[in-house]
Amino acid sequence: MARQRIEILGVPVDIIQPQDMENEILEFLAKPGTKQIVFLNVWQLLKARGNNDFARCVKNADLVIPISKSILKGAKFLKLNVPVRYNPFNGLINIMTILENHYKSLYIMGGRKKTIMAACRNVQSTFPHLQIVGRYVGYYPKAVENDIVEAIYKASPSLVLVSEGIQEKDCWSYNRRNRFASSIFIYYKDAVGIFSERINRVDEKIFNKGLEVWPEIIKNPLKIFYIFPYMWYKLLLISARLRKK
Repeated sequence: MARQRIEILGVPVDIIQPQDMENEILEFLAKPGTKQIVFLNVWQLLKARGNNDFARCVKNADLVIPISKSILKGAKFLKLNVPVRYNPFNGLINIMTILENHYKSLYIMGGRKKTIMAACRNVQSTFPHLQIVGRYVGYYPKAVENDIVEAIYKASPSLVLVSEGIQEKDCWSYNRRNRFASSIFIYYKDAVGIFSERINRVDEKIFNKGLEVWPEIIKNPLKIFYIFPYMWYKLLLISARLRKK
């Protein structure tokens, strides 16, 4: 089997090799209804242990891809099969390349007007055979939401990329999953910003070392308090391993 699902502290995490991603994506597209891919970091993993929309979203996601090194370390500590960690930007590019190779379509949501227009231009030039069938800005008024959902339903894109300015983030598509025809949804906050060249992606060396949180802390020093949920994560892993013994 190309994909294997494990649970870390009760939260599903998928193991999928990069070479198996194409078959997985094509299988998703062959199935009717809404499909969702979640990029999961360690703080989201902790959130997904609760009784909330995000927890339900993750548990029902078709593919949960770990992006934190700590998740891999947690799996190893619990003596589980260790997942493959993906850089979310590289993972997204891989998925978009697969879709382009099969002449599929894309709908982009998020960002301000100038940002999303620049992002669409750059995506179109980079992926000329990936048809952009629609776009809509983030930070939109609630009154237009039904129009957005209807537009996505009618366009029935292969992939809907959800980015900054969508308040419900991953849960946006999950909470409306019965209103779409057949699309894969991915939330990646920085996607439109990176594609528009408004923001820089995380340096590959920093990401590979598992230090991607530090640029965020430099921008927002209050994020240093991430250390407390991280310590709680470590304690939960120790507790889980003791229970297994």
